[in-house]
Amino acid sequence: MKHRSFGNTGIKVSEIIFGAGAVGGILVHKDDATKREAIRRAFAGGINWVDTAAQYGNGKSEEALGWLLPESGATPYLSTKFQLDVENLKDIPAQIEARFMTSLARLKRSSVDVLQLHNRIGTKPGGRVMTVEQILGRNGVADGLDRLREKGLIRHRGITALGEAASVCEVINSKRFDSAQVYYNLLNPSAGRSMPKAWTGQNLGGIVEACRANKVAVMAIRIFAAGVIATDERTGRESVLTAETSIAEDQRKAKAVFDAIGSGQGTRAQVALRFVLSNPDVSCAIIGSAELQHVDEALQAAEIGPLPPDVLARLDALYESDFGRV
Repeated sequence: MKHRSFGNTGIKVSEIIFGAGAVGGILVHKDDATKREAIRRAFAGGINWVDTAAQYGNGKSEEALGWLLPESGATPYLSTKFQLDVENLKDIPAQIEARFMTSLARLKRSSVDVLQLHNRIGTKPGGRVMTVEQILGRNGVADGLDRLREKGLIRHRGITALGEAASVCEVINSKRFDSAQVYYNLLNPSAGRSMPKAWTGQNLGGIVEACRANKVAVMAIRIFAAGVIATDERTGRESVLTAETSIAEDQRKAKAVFDAIGSGQGTRAQVALRFVLSNPDVSCAIIGSAELQHVDEALQAAEIGPLPPDVLARLDALYESDFGRV
């Protein structure tokens, strides 16, 4: 397993990290023996980080890690997330601490390495969206995380870089955060590169560039686009995180990708992961697994390494035509 720098933290993180989310759901939906084996395979393969959130399975993911990690005997880096009630922000630091202490109880931990804001970032508050002012202003999210760090409860502060790209970049440029979970996959790599005019999807341009400029770690999320890239089988847990797209549209684009690439670069999931690893600005790719073999596939893909230039060139051509649409 290769390692990359985790922003400016001094941490060397494995190129792929174990995502304990609900879409793959192996730590949420499977039996204890499967959960145990998934963690064992990940650590045996060199993965040194686990990422979870209070929202994954309504706490089930954190609860599972609360017994899985001590039992494994391993000491990986651990990150979790909190989501704030946007309609009740009278005391943001207090709400962060209250929610985080519940997470620590489920995790059976006294601290975590990274605590991340799970809300989206934009100009109009409401729903799950928080504004830049609510995050960076006095007694906002950044101040709340600073207080937890001063208490020794967290080491580093992170955001989920979803919402409006300009607002996300403003938060990153504040230098108040150490990491960003960035939507980045072979269907929508806009966060890390300029996209041609014909390409359709939510343009997240500038986010990876802002992270690079501010030495903020890039944790690539949704690298399989909720599983759409990896397989044609649907679980019903698929969800769309970005605007201007849909499951059906992602399925159309994924078909065009593999019609163009063929089967010589590994499984569909391996192609997706190898694409993300082709970007040196990515600190780590978060893999979500539904089955044990998915962990094995990811480890094999990391060993093979990034996609070759000719395959990346074929993808560039697909972006120019919006995957054959024009």
